[in-house]
Amino acid sequence: MKTIRLHSLLPAAVLLISVSCRTQEPTTGVTAPERPGTLDVIHARTSIRTYIEQPVSRDTLELLVRAGMAAPSAMNKQPWQFVVVQDPEVLDALGEDLPTSRMVRKAPAAIIVCGDLEKAGEGWLQQYWIQDCSAVSQNILLAATELGLGAVWTSVYPAPERMELVSGILSLPEQIVPLNIIPIGYPDQEYPPKEKWDPERIHWNKF
Repeated sequence: MKTIRLHSLLPAAVLLISVSCRTQEPTTGVTAPERPGTLDVIHARTSIRTYIEQPVSRDTLELLVRAGMAAPSAMNKQPWQFVVVQDPEVLDALGEDLPTSRMVRKAPAAIIVCGDLEKAGEGWLQQYWIQDCSAVSQNILLAATELGLGAVWTSVYPAPERMELVSGILSLPEQIVPLNIIPIGYPDQEYPPKEKWDPERIHWNKF
């Protein structure tokens, strides 16, 4: 008898939506609460610059950095280092003279994403650290959104004055380049994401 595979009869669209957002624990049979899907998190992310006075735990901050380290990198060099700051004096120093990062003074924590030039490639390949650490930063922002946290990417690189200031405050070695400061905290209110979809920006096959 000829066996007919059921999935061969189903359109691709059905297969794409066949994965449920709810999972069942194999041992207890308890249904886990619904979690937002990846696309939900992506579209919910927005820049949050004001926070309530509630600390962010070290474990939670580690979760964010773990998400960052899961990012892809050119040649798998992983040319990144992180400085996680919870000390109010350090946060205050970072925000005092950085025009784009003043909100870090009111945040309970911040993650500084840095490029490690000794771990990057050689020659022009070294510049891939910028792309790699940018992918890391986006992962952190998305993970923060899923965890109910607010975060915002504030630039350091390539402004020489900002890089020098941050490097001095954090005692960064010469080969470590600060890309950005990401203030982290619990939002003081709900902030709807901005609508950025623009079909006129899409070019099929050629510009």
